[in-house]
Amino acid sequence: MTQAADSRGRPVLVIAGPTCSGKSALAMAVARATNGVVINADSMQVYRELRIVTARPSPQDEAELPHRLYGILPAAQPGSVAWWRTQALAEIRAAWSAGRMPILCGGTGMYLRALTDGLTDIPDPGPAARAEARALVEAEGPAALHARLAKYDPETAATLRPSDSQRLARAWEVLSGTGRGMIHWRRAATLPPLACRMIAVRLDPPRDILRAAIAARFAVMLRTGAVDEVRALLAHSLPPSLPAMRAHGVPELTAWLHGEHTLEEAAHHAVLATGRYTRRQATWFAHHRLAADADSLVVAARMTGDAQQMERNDVDPISFILRRIDAGPQFP
Repeated sequence: MTQAADSRGRPVLVIAGPTCSGKSALAMAVARATNGVVINADSMQVYRELRIVTARPSPQDEAELPHRLYGILPAAQPGSVAWWRTQALAEIRAAWSAGRMPILCGGTGMYLRALTDGLTDIPDPGPAARAEARALVEAEGPAALHARLAKYDPETAATLRPSDSQRLARAWEVLSGTGRGMIHWRRAATLPPLACRMIAVRLDPPRDILRAAIAARFAVMLRTGAVDEVRALLAHSLPPSLPAMRAHGVPELTAWLHGEHTLEEAAHHAVLATGRYTRRQATWFAHHRLAADADSLVVAARMTGDAQQMERNDVDPISFILRRIDAGPQFP
């Protein structure tokens, strides 16, 4: 029996949704109820230096229940979808082997889709190509890099926004390091989806509740050391094009530390930027199914930290998950 066939009946829980919707609180509650391991599916919570501004689980939460892939990369090392997929697959299989329930928790849709839909197997462009791409973004800006990419790889450039420095840098490093553009590799071999029985809960709270939660969370971040965290990050003198340098709150607090804004203005801009991002997240999740319809639930509420007093719509997400787990084999 192949590994894919052997794992097909095993469950993986997914808790997804926009920033500040309460995913971590729900994941903790579900982990307590299922002997679970919480596996990070957020592209910014992987960075070691950014516990506060990315709202990573607290040290107390991590001590209570197993958490994986949180704070494991230095900010100087950019993560990628392919890197995360490899790490997540290893953690999922380790959880199964230990008789624990893997619980993917995060709001980075492309990470989750790499498991549910598979991923194009792009060769590693190498450190020289990555350094070249970052240097071009820094020296010329994203719009100029987009124009350069359009000259040598117009098909890929047509799929990218001229302002999207991260994806433009990735496209250029792939072209430079492999001699082929991103579109070519996307048409080539694809890493298969994870064979499993997926159970998904997507949190989709109302916009006004989400906006209030974002503002409240950022105020707590400021009180609990976000400024010192960003100041320590800046001491590394990292290129601003790195993903960690663009985590919500980092550019805004950097501008304040450089005297460009008041702290109140920086907080206002950070809350607005996070709100815009949650709209994009909500749109993405609304158009990309995370699992088969029979194993998916959308909760139109924001989860709170107390599992006994969660704001619920018409279905209790924990009961939904437990019923779905009971409906099939766990660890064949």
